Amino acid sequence: MVVGLICALFSAVCHGFASALQAVAARNTRDDHRGVDPRLLFRLFAQWMFVASVGLNVLGLAAQIVALRILPLFVVQAAQAASIAVTAPAAVRLFRIRLSRAEWLAVAAVCAGLALLGMSAEGEGTGTGGVPFQRWLLIGTLVLVLCGIFAGHLTGGSRTTVLGLVSGLAFGAMGLAIRVLPGFSPRSLVGSAAFFTVIVAGVAAAWFYTSALQRGGVVAATAMMLLGETLPPSVIGVWLLGDSARPGWVPAAIAGFGIAVAGALVLARFGELQPEPAKEPNRALASI
Repeated sequence: MVVGLICALFSAVCHGFASALQAVAARNTRDDHRGVDPRLLFRLFAQWMFVASVGLNVLGLAAQIVALRILPLFVVQAAQAASIAVTAPAAVRLFRIRLSRAEWLAVAAVCAGLALLGMSAEGEGTGTGGVPFQRWLLIGTLVLVLCGIFAGHLTGGSRTTVLGLVSGLAFGAMGLAIRVLPGFSPRSLVGSAAFFTVIVAGVAAAWFYTSALQRGGVVAATAMMLLGETLPPSVIGVWLLGDSARPGWVPAAIAGFGIAVAGALVLARFGELQPEPAKEPNRALASI
């Protein structure tokens, strides 16, 4: 249990720093493609900030896999949503952004909510959903890809909101798929629909989230991503996979989940990270 909590929190730290770097890299990348550009992720690799964010996300994913094999989904997914609480202090130091008192309180709320979840978790449920669940999860992920491509052709705030939600649902599908993987041997992975769901959902989630960050309002994209990543997988984990809280701790688990997600949504504004504007040349020197 302790190892799972440590891995979930380490994953949140990695994803939190990665989100800060990814937001800036996305805004620095030229966007002249209608819809969602399938070449976007490849072009982003020309920026060191995006490469660094990928490395952090890989580390975070490895820790998330361990956590998902130990803890209930509602704990791990709340930790992923709460990764935005890591982006906030990172923004203060790396991007010279000041936090208001309310925002620091939101950081504290996220930490308190996660503490309640950690204390109330009994352990991973024994349900796997079986082969039919894994196949339906893959089909659902492919439907999300089509929805994301369609959302790329929307205009205004609708594009950003829908892309953010689709990316969050894809992140959630990836978490569910990791949870129900039958094993990690090559034979087990190749024969499992859940393994292909991890790949498809992971690529789609990164693609759509980066597309939303690049062109539209990052606040809406991040908030919708957090909701899509957190709520549906947590409900499915309790409903179908047998996740549960310790006896008598159900109210604490519900309260902790709500507090952590609410604090994360308040802090979603830190998706608005922008590179510092270039300083204007000194007018006196320019006139010489």
